[in-house]
Amino acid sequence: MSSRITDYSFLFQNMNKSSGVDSFGRFNVSNINSKGIQSQLRASGIDTNSKAYKRVVGEMMKAGGGRGIANIQGIKNLMKNYDADGDYISPVTGLAGMDATNIPISKRHVLIDIPEKNRQEMFDNAKREFLEENGVANGDTTKRSDVFYNYQKGAKKEDRLKGTWTLEQYERQYNQAFYDAVKAADPNWKPGMKIKEGALDGITRESIEKSLTKTMGQYGETFKRGFDMKL
Repeated sequence: MSSRITDYSFLFQNMNKSSGVDSFGRFNVSNINSKGIQSQLRASGIDTNSKAYKRVVGEMMKAGGGRGIANIQGIKNLMKNYDADGDYISPVTGLAGMDATNIPISKRHVLIDIPEKNRQEMFDNAKREFLEENGVANGDTTKRSDVFYNYQKGAKKEDRLKGTWTLEQYERQYNQAFYDAVKAADPNWKPGMKIKEGALDGITRESIEKSLTKTMGQYGETFKRGFDMKL
């Protein structure tokens, strides 16, 4: 969900001004909307009416301020990074809808319904890792990204950012419940110390979700009301 920075510098090269496309497929960005260049782009197989094309040109204009040289193949390559709606496709997951660029927090930190199978997978993973790492988060071995991906690939594109954030809130509550249970079993326990055997026995996803009444950071009552309505 982090902001994406795309490097368009390879599209821009030093070259004498030209009103059309040269033999290498290059042209002045400032002339991209001319009839001649538009004709060349379409002849090369580029749909200049597509949202992917318009997104690329928009990004290219922002990156170069309308100056410099672009090339046809470079535009084709960049268009592969966007879907039919002009949404960025992650090269890591192959999924669109996860680009948070220019989307305010108020639009993506929103609670939505998460399928039970995904909540259960997050609970199981969080519990396993909590026990294996004695309550210490380990970014080197965690499988939580797999849990998020499994949710994202099954979710509607427009829900992926909000749903990923919501699933993360569930994860935080699961880990808080584990922490509280271990401390109750051994008040002297601290993260990193061996967890008392059986400390998490009887802790289930359902029991945690039924008692989700605590506020959640700066989102406080919004989070509480969201769960109250859904549980």
